[in-house]
Amino acid sequence: MKVSEKIFKEIKKIEDGRIIRYKNLGLKADEYYAASKVMERLLRKGTVERMSPGVFFKPKMTVFGKLGPDENEILKLYLFEDDERVGYLTGPGLYNSMALTTQVPAVYYAASRYKRISAKMGRVVIKPAKSYVEVSEENYKYLQFLDSLKDFTKIFDLDTEFALGVLITNLKKYDDADLKVLIKYALKYPPRVRAFLGALLDRADLGSFTQELRKSLNPITSYRLRIGKILPQAYKWNII
Repeated sequence: MKVSEKIFKEIKKIEDGRIIRYKNLGLKADEYYAASKVMERLLRKGTVERMSPGVFFKPKMTVFGKLGPDENEILKLYLFEDDERVGYLTGPGLYNSMALTTQVPAVYYAASRYKRISAKMGRVVIKPAKSYVEVSEENYKYLQFLDSLKDFTKIFDLDTEFALGVLITNLKKYDDADLKVLIKYALKYPPRVRAFLGALLDRADLGSFTQELRKSLNPITSYRLRIGKILPQAYKWNII
C-alpha cells in the first residue's frame, strides 16, 4: 500500500477534533519523509490543520466554522509520552473539576516528576508544577487528591466548609486498598498535607488508617490551615 493510501485510510478513521501525529498513522520510520509531503497536500485541502511541527488536527466543521481540539485533547500531548502517562493536571483546572472552586483556569498546570512541562498551543497555556513521586496512570488520581490538600489555602474563591465536605466525600469512596496507597504517597508530601489528611480521615471515621501519618509528624509542630473552627478533628493534628 502506498504511503498516501495508508494515510488517507487512517485519517478517515480519526474523529473530527482529534490531534494527529505521524505515529498515529501506522507508518514505518522510512515512510515519514513521504508522509510529510502527503500531509502538506492535506493541509492545502483543509483536510487537516497544523498545530505545531509534526502535530496536526482534523478540524470539526460546525455552523460557526472550523473547531480545533478541545483543551483535554491538547493536554494529552504533554501528559503522555509514547502512550505512557508522565504528568497530570493540577492547580486551578483540577480544583475546578473537583468542584473546589468556580474559577475557570486561564493557565493549566501540569505536574511531572522528571519533566518540566511548559507549552503554549492556541488558547491553551501550560505551566510546570512539581510532582513528589514518579507519575503513572495508576497513581495520578491519588496525587491529584493530595495536591488539593497541599494547595487548599491557595484555592481561589474557596468555600471552606463546602470544600471540606467534598474532600471527605471523596475519601469515603476509597476502599481499604486505595487508602493504604493514598497514605503511602502522602508520606512523600510536606507535613501539613499529612496532618490535613489525618484530620480528614478522622472526620470520615477512617482513623484506623492514620497511624503511619501520625508517626511521620513532629508532635510539637503546628499547621496554619484556618480550618480548626470547621473541622473539630483538626486540633488533634495540631492544625489551626
